[in-house]
Amino acid sequence: MMLNDITAEAGAHKKRKRVGRGESSGMGKTCGRGNKGCQSRSGGGTRPTHEGGQMPIFRRLPKRGFSNVNFARTWQVVNLDRLERAFDSGTQIDVETLKQRRLISGARPIVKILAKGTLSKKLSVAAHAFSPKAREAIEQAGGTVTVITLADPAEQARAKRNSKKKTRAKTAPPKAEKPVEVAPAAAPPAEPEAPQAEPEKPAEQGGAE
Repeated sequence: MMLNDITAEAGAHKKRKRVGRGESSGMGKTCGRGNKGCQSRSGGGTRPTHEGGQMPIFRRLPKRGFSNVNFARTWQVVNLDRLERAFDSGTQIDVETLKQRRLISGARPIVKILAKGTLSKKLSVAAHAFSPKAREAIEQAGGTVTVITLADPAEQARAKRNSKKKTRAKTAPPKAEKPVEVAPAAAPPAEPEAPQAEPEKPAEQGGAE
């Protein structure tokens, strides 16, 4: 066998498409992009949600109604085997210590302890929830369990709204009192003038003829 007899596997090496090499090549002029439009421009294209200019789906869907997403609880899970590796016996464990050891994250995490793994150390654990097996394993190891009471998110939202109303009422400037216009007292009706007596005419003195 000679080297020139060795051929590549069919389809293993495909020639690249050469565009812009004359109209007779079939890929000249517009180079397969068509005429005009955002797809034919360099750097062009559309975003994934583009629908050709019609009203996109996220604007056609109604936004009315109540959503429970603001009141949903996202639990962060910590298993017993991670507590076994991260803490020494006799440690007081709460949300802050779990954050310091980077077992949980977030501004206000909600923690639940689950029973994966084994626990042989005496730990005092304070969390928002425990599985029954995790509680039993902690107590059998000589530790204690403290459940942190969760605040109702609906109550928190209601209190926040009420506090905003109170602060708005306190900061609102007092309304200026309008001066009360007092109507002038009506003048008493004028009494009719008494008719003046006519002066008496002097009697005519007539002489006897």
